[in-house]
Amino acid sequence: MSLKVERGLFKYDLIDHHAILGIPVDADVKDIRKRYLKIARRLHPDSCASASDGEKQLANNLLSKLVNPAYEKLSQERSRTEYIVVLSQMGKRLVQESASVEFHTDLGRQLAGAPNVDQIYRSAIAKIAESQYDSLSQVMQIIAQISELNLVYLMRTAGKSFTNAAPPPPPPKPPTNNTVSKSPAPQQPTTPEASVVTQYIRRAQELIAKNQLVPARVELQDALKLEPNNSRCHTLIGVVYLKQNQTTMAKVHFDRALQLDPKDETALEGKRKLEQRLGQKPGATVSKTAPPNTAAKQPDKSGGGGLFGGLFGGKKK
Repeated sequence: MSLKVERGLFKYDLIDHHAILGIPVDADVKDIRKRYLKIARRLHPDSCASASDGEKQLANNLLSKLVNPAYEKLSQERSRTEYIVVLSQMGKRLVQESASVEFHTDLGRQLAGAPNVDQIYRSAIAKIAESQYDSLSQVMQIIAQISELNLVYLMRTAGKSFTNAAPPPPPPKPPTNNTVSKSPAPQQPTTPEASVVTQYIRRAQELIAKNQLVPARVELQDALKLEPNNSRCHTLIGVVYLKQNQTTMAKVHFDRALQLDPKDETALEGKRKLEQRLGQKPGATVSKTAPPNTAAKQPDKSGGGGLFGGLFGGKKK
């Protein structure tokens, strides 16, 4: 049985380690390990004791040539971070090149045209993963199916809008005589760029929460190329630079964020933490009538949790 796949991300000379393990492309280390152990137990020789020699050999090949290398790549922080950056850049490149995707499954078509792409994507991956390695003869086909979903998801989150991928939703039912028709609430027009920037910000926030700072910075830099005056982007990239101890760049972006939105609480908190790290007094100036070091003695009420704990990781000791 051939272990070669030519669909999804594999089509672009990239080994889709997430498809091999049956996990979303943004799965964290804990979920990666949990999934790997489940597959490894399924393919272990003790679990295949009653199988034929051919099935035992296939299980061994799947484990040693696909599953183990995938886990090794995704379980190590540095290699996983680099790999995620590659995936993100590939999705954006395919969108910029207007690459066409050949759909082999109804799930792929549904994901391409779904408005709630995140929900459908994660639900589909979880469902397929339940029986991914039940039938060893079908494993490669299922890996190809998951990789197709991964490819569509990466392109969708990079701003790709697929046309004629999924059937349109049914038209709304006309109101009955006993029902008072209500005019729909007006919706604010959104540009494609704004939608894409929102997706960049969401992914960056998730990556910051996982302390994956390099790919988070890449997402925010790409967002700022589309919206240079987005205060939220400047705030978050300031947080990333602060976490990386790049204080000069952090100050530049916090200052810009506060120019655009002087009430941005996250930017204000980031600026305060930056000033503390640089040994400066928080705020602009201290009143002349106040005793020395009054500002410096004010208690830090932000703590390590709440609104800022997830972004800044608490106080520095």
